[in-house]
Amino acid sequence: MEFSEFELDDRLLKVVEENGYKKPTIVQQEVIPSAMSGFDILADAPTGTGKTAAFVLPCLQHLIDFSNKRHSLCRILMLTPTRELAMQVHEQVKSFSRYLPRVTSCTVIGGVDHEDQLPELSQKTDIVIATPGRLIEYLKKKLFDIKGVEILILDEADRMLDMGFYDDVMQISKMASRREQTFLFSATLEGGLLKKFANEVLKNPVEIHVDSPRSEKKKITQYKIYADDLSHKIELLKYLLKSEKINKTVVFIKTRERLQELVSELDSAGLVFAYLRGEMDQDKRLQALERFTNNDVKILLATDVAARGIDVADITHVINFDMPRSADIYVHRIGRTGRAGRKGVAINLVEAHDVPMLGKIERYTGEKITLRVIDGLKAKNKLADFSKKKRKPEDRKEVKKDEKTPHKKDRVRSQKNKGKPNFAEKRLRKNSQVAGE
Repeated sequence: MEFSEFELDDRLLKVVEENGYKKPTIVQQEVIPSAMSGFDILADAPTGTGKTAAFVLPCLQHLIDFSNKRHSLCRILMLTPTRELAMQVHEQVKSFSRYLPRVTSCTVIGGVDHEDQLPELSQKTDIVIATPGRLIEYLKKKLFDIKGVEILILDEADRMLDMGFYDDVMQISKMASRREQTFLFSATLEGGLLKKFANEVLKNPVEIHVDSPRSEKKKITQYKIYADDLSHKIELLKYLLKSEKINKTVVFIKTRERLQELVSELDSAGLVFAYLRGEMDQDKRLQALERFTNNDVKILLATDVAARGIDVADITHVINFDMPRSADIYVHRIGRTGRAGRKGVAINLVEAHDVPMLGKIERYTGEKITLRVIDGLKAKNKLADFSKKKRKPEDRKEVKKDEKTPHKKDRVRSQKNKGKPNFAEKRLRKNSQVAGE
């Protein structure tokens, strides 16, 4: 299939060709025709499959086809869970619309002064890419009107729910109730809350399932390396990062405190890196991502806040210094590598307390993670095998039956009357003795 078969405007086809898109990916083949036909879309597609272009191109074609429509302040609203992802989507929008001079776009995200974003929101802006929290702030203060939105896109909806944006997104959906279409994209369509959410915001959607994380056999080789404790993990990480095979890697850490500890350790080891964490100034976040994207640094440390906000095509490795709190977050983490048909490697540093989560991940993905041992850094402690079933109570009873019965000692005292004295019998014996005398 070719992009020309989608009946896209020549200017869009020109951009597609210049951007190096040769043939549409599976998600683009499925989404674009249905979106251009006016249907709501419910799609599960992992990152790296070209889903951003799958919804940006139909939106731009909509603006071309209905350019004479009565304009509102915002015609297309795109919601993303993180500001990093919002900025990356905005870059895609600007790239695909570079031959459409009348199409305007902007971002509404946290980490930026409210006043800096107000000028673009108070005038006509065709496409607004926003994070739910910051957008709600403007809506509550009545500084922005979205009643005229024609298309609403919810990108990575499952992540938005995980981050607690359910009420915010539902409020935004109700305020944009006059819209003609809604597109909902998610890495997985599992879970009762997500299904309820989809049922409330979509109307008779076309369901599209592309490379579900459960069944997809990605070109990502996964390893697990056992570690005895935190200091052992740090030594393993240093060894891996100094390996020539690791060209460009993202290291995921659970908490900001742990990240700061690693920053100190890796800095002392002479490693050059950048890092991303929560509550970080926007300028510093952009600077860190830019250094990593431009190959000024080959190592990026990140907490889960950045798990879905990094869209760099040439990442060769993902290292989970800390295992994630759930299997779906694991899928999103390792999805940073092996993108756009490339091969990638995911390495998991596993302590004893991580073994149960490792089992959940293997069941979720349907893939066994290969054990790897590094000479000189092999774990000394034996990790518990949580796959073995515990013995049932009845099994324990059966074992007790076969055990030897303990010896019971008969004592003379035990045979004597240990109750109250029988005075009647004693009196009778005494009387018979007296009578005999």
